[in-house]
Amino acid sequence: MIQPGAFFDPLGILPSLWKVHKAWLKEPEKLLELVMDINSDLTSFDKDGSLTFSPDQSYPHWKAGLLNMTRACSKLGSEFQAAYGRWSKEYIGRIEGLEGRERQILSFLANQIIHAISPLNYFWTNPVAVEKFLDSNGMSLLTGIGNLLEDLARGDHLIQITDPDALEVGRDLANTPGFVVFRNDLMELIQYSPTTKEVHSVPIVFVQAWINKYYIVDLTAENSLIRYLVGAGFTVFMISWKNPGPDMRNVGFDDYMFRGALAGIEAARDICGVQQVHAVGYCVGGAVLAALMAWLNFGYKGGDSIPIKHWTLLATVVDFSEPGEIGVYLTENSIAFLEELMKKDGYLHPAYLANAVRLLRPEILVWRYFAHNYLQGEKPPKSEFLFWHNDHTRIPASACSFLLNQLYLQNNLVQKDKIILANKPLDLRRISQPLYAVGAEQDHLSPWKGTFKICSLVNAPTRYTLVREGHVTGFVNPPSPRNRKKFISGDAGGKDLDQWVFSQEEKRGSWWPEWVEWLCGGCSPVVPAPEGHPKYPPLGKAPGSYVMES
Repeated sequence: MIQPGAFFDPLGILPSLWKVHKAWLKEPEKLLELVMDINSDLTSFDKDGSLTFSPDQSYPHWKAGLLNMTRACSKLGSEFQAAYGRWSKEYIGRIEGLEGRERQILSFLANQIIHAISPLNYFWTNPVAVEKFLDSNGMSLLTGIGNLLEDLARGDHLIQITDPDALEVGRDLANTPGFVVFRNDLMELIQYSPTTKEVHSVPIVFVQAWINKYYIVDLTAENSLIRYLVGAGFTVFMISWKNPGPDMRNVGFDDYMFRGALAGIEAARDICGVQQVHAVGYCVGGAVLAALMAWLNFGYKGGDSIPIKHWTLLATVVDFSEPGEIGVYLTENSIAFLEELMKKDGYLHPAYLANAVRLLRPEILVWRYFAHNYLQGEKPPKSEFLFWHNDHTRIPASACSFLLNQLYLQNNLVQKDKIILANKPLDLRRISQPLYAVGAEQDHLSPWKGTFKICSLVNAPTRYTLVREGHVTGFVNPPSPRNRKKFISGDAGGKDLDQWVFSQEEKRGSWWPEWVEWLCGGCSPVVPAPEGHPKYPPLGKAPGSYVMES
């Protein structure tokens, strides 16, 4: 049940602040030392005279003086911001008696304040904004105000981070040729058109996250993992989820497993005339796939009696004991708060999730665009990554509640037989099909150490790849002479994480070719490319209609 005051403070910030305040009052000598430290920082500003700037000779005298003052104030503000950052970290870090959750929420709060007080977020201390204002005779600021009004009119309380008109789904993005071959009220199944005369006999079925649109793996042609796999001779299917409305409030996690993932896999088997497929799960879609694998393996007799021969997980956490930075939002109170919000509409509004993700990286996903769009009057940039990031989806209330409570809060997916779906208990340790897992070192949404844990949970051969990138850039990683990204890869079954890392040799470039090589070993032999199936006639061209829903 939601606790009193949770609607005002669902994250429990105020109790944590009060606790750290009381703790410091018990240590008056340490508190005085801390106050003296910040006072010393504040009084030492500009002792070297570095805040003095030479006038810009390209401007009239008064404009040069104004720019000079702006640059000086900006530098002074930066020094204050740095001093506050040091002080807040000391204030939170040095005191004893705080629990990990309390320290995390206070660090989160301090991080918001540190980035909010950057001088670049204020017109008169942003030299670029002032210079553009002078050069444009004030038009840049008027344009910025117009950008602000447009964002406010949308009503989602989000800053536009990319030009929404620069790219189009189906034309620039998600444009790998194919057809929708199956549709129900939850998903569309896309089959991509082969580009080779022969294909590997085992098809690949993607189970994407249902908290985003599927096309993160099918961006522009040069960045499309789907196009790369099709070109490598694979028959590829994609599950594209419907963007839910109020009528889907009771759609649950099990629906995504059975009417989504399993239904798509069964259709792919029929179309290709095979007993088994290779399944790929991305992010939350990977959690759905892992749960499905555990369900299918209950009572497994061996051979090809289940429809998945082997599988891949991309950026997928199944052990949520250490959820990473997203954990700052996850408490019984905050989840109960969200459940109350979802009662009205029947879904989690995408703006809540978008704001939560952006506040984990406020310096690059909030304040950078605040200054760029509003103070400098610039148009948001064109970016396929940010376009996808900005293409939000809703989450059905039932599925969202299950995900937050059963997986994140109670961590029941890794507990033996704690979750029972369709009369079968789930235990990841029953899974015996070979697994290829990929994590990203800088991933703040799916921490890589959490994604590695699946390797010791399943009773199967596992291979793990660690990419030195983030949640998106680690996986949109096409082979190219310009690609100098780094990764390590190797067998990981039964190995300690530190032991595994130490034993791997770092490589440069894309991990895609290595994955394809692994896939080829289990997806052979090659057969003539499928020409369609009378039971599954084309229902429309890719990318389908569900991905277009807003």
